[in-house]
Amino acid sequence: MLDAYKHGLEHIRAERYFEAHEELELAWRAAAREEKDFFQGLVHVAVAWYQAGRGRPVATARQLEKAARRLAAFAPQHRGVDVSAVLEQVERARATVAAGSLDLAAPQL
Repeated sequence: MLDAYKHGLEHIRAERYFEAHEELELAWRAAAREEKDFFQGLVHVAVAWYQAGRGRPVATARQLEKAARRLAAFAPQHRGVDVSAVLEQVERARATVAAGSLDLAAPQL
């Protein structure tokens, strides 16, 4: 599980969102119940940016909303991730999508 988590974060940092989703989903499935929302939230982050790259505003908005909901309980920090900063990025991305653009700044994790 830790390798999948590490690789998932590396993929997000390299803007390989589909690959990040795949790795983070492995971590999510193997996680203890009390951490599942954290990993699933990161999956939603990866999928949101992937959907933005595919030009899908509705799917992007839905994934961003899910990411915010799942990650909120883990702020300010969890497993070396500045969750508060991620949530701020998700909120900026939500505002961008709501304004009619999918030109999202790459997430910094």
